[in-house]
Amino acid sequence: MAYQNVGTFDAGIIQAKGGAPSGGTPTMDAAGIASGQAFLVSELEKRDPLIRKPLTSITYPRDIVVKSGGGWVDYVSAQSVGYGITGGSGESPVQAGGSNGLPIVQANLDKGMFKAHTFAAALRVMWVDMQKANYIGRSLDQMLQDGMRRAYDKHMDENVYAGLPAYGTTGLVNHPDVTETTVASNGADAPSTKWENKTKEQILADVNAGITAVWAAAEYDEDAMPNHILLPYEQYAYILNTMVTDLATETILDFILKNNVAAKNGKSLYVGAVRWCKGAGTGGSDRMVIYVNHERFLQVEELVPLSRALSQPNAAHFCYDTAYAANLSEVELFYPQTMMYFDGI
Repeated sequence: MAYQNVGTFDAGIIQAKGGAPSGGTPTMDAAGIASGQAFLVSELEKRDPLIRKPLTSITYPRDIVVKSGGGWVDYVSAQSVGYGITGGSGESPVQAGGSNGLPIVQANLDKGMFKAHTFAAALRVMWVDMQKANYIGRSLDQMLQDGMRRAYDKHMDENVYAGLPAYGTTGLVNHPDVTETTVASNGADAPSTKWENKTKEQILADVNAGITAVWAAAEYDEDAMPNHILLPYEQYAYILNTMVTDLATETILDFILKNNVAAKNGKSLYVGAVRWCKGAGTGGSDRMVIYVNHERFLQVEELVPLSRALSQPNAAHFCYDTAYAANLSEVELFYPQTMMYFDGI
């Protein structure tokens, strides 16, 4: 009986008995398998168990306090109080013999309102695809759940840093109540505010001027000393990779972290990179954000964390549909004076 050549693997030739089609298609009939003349093509594959997911950057949990709980609401409220005393707190409270009146301390209560919104999305698993996935040992449902979590995290990233303009919310890099300014020029013949054109001392001066300005706006409250700085990746990489001198092992970032105003007052300063600062400044310039990262001053709320709301079979589309939902707040900035924007870096 004649054999037909149906394909080559390395130096060998796969042959199938009898009526193999003439296009090189392997034949896997009982006789061929029993005699060792055919085998499954998949047995020649080395399958990598790692599923490579899309590349992305999610940094919001690092740069803001995420508070959980609260339920399904449309708004989040926060109360503040301001105090005053008749005549001021200097000479007015001073009393002498025969005084017949005391200055009155008063409190002014105010309530801030912050918007909340519902995040909702669904995933669909086709019944046939689910059955096929059982043969390969991978969970199609799990892969789609990972996609749902990725979509949620990217939504939170945008919500925290830039807000959702269509719904009238803003974030860390574009809040309308935050003061904007431009960093100082380098004083050269061709003046520039960009860090790439400045010395290490001038860059440190920009950082310290920013920290001091925010601290001064907060009445030099010890708890309100800035502890967080956000930069575009380009500027962050520049100060991370540029040495203080040609012979030094210390970078400009090390120099800043060691000699900034916060560090000299016993505080810890974090300097990090985020893509949302690129072009966020006036006229599309790059922006440095200096603020106090603490729940007393700033937070965002997962009123209802992302959860699996309901799941049901869909006979009309031969699939299973699952809905996920969460309830989220906009960025809640309680003290706008504890944050400032510095453009042109």
